[in-house]
Amino acid sequence: MKEKEVILTVNGLKKLESELELLKSVKRREVAERIKQAIEFGDITENSEYEDAKNEQAFIEGRILTLEKMLRNAKIIDDENIGTEVVSIGSTVLLKDLECGDEYKYTIVGSAEADPGANKISNESPVGRAILGQPKGSVVEVTVPAGQLKYQIIDILR
Repeated sequence: MKEKEVILTVNGLKKLESELELLKSVKRREVAERIKQAIEFGDITENSEYEDAKNEQAFIEGRILTLEKMLRNAKIIDDENIGTEVVSIGSTVLLKDLECGDEYKYTIVGSAEADPGANKISNESPVGRAILGQPKGSVVEVTVPAGQLKYQIIDILR
């Protein structure tokens, strides 16, 4: 079975690589030290410190495996390849909500980098899917749990 391609910007790649390095070099050592200290307290069957440390260790190791898999399957979107004719991954898009007139500025990224709080939406999200490949000026309808939304693509930036 082919593993899913992970689409990343250059900044997204650097962020994941930094997180992986931190987990491998610092966090692994810290949790190993916590486990060692908990064992020194004696009986580990009733030791909540030991249980917490073991749970954190499992989380860290799981995250390391996830990050390694993501980086192995990464497809990097280069800023130079981002056009402004149609919306693509890496584009920054200015959208106008045709119902209320509000404007929103989003950057379209792969799902691994999505961060709605930072105005980075996934190409797999309802809005991302609807505007991908659309030219400036087009009107798109987006089906969301609350109903239908209509947006006009005001501008496409790099």
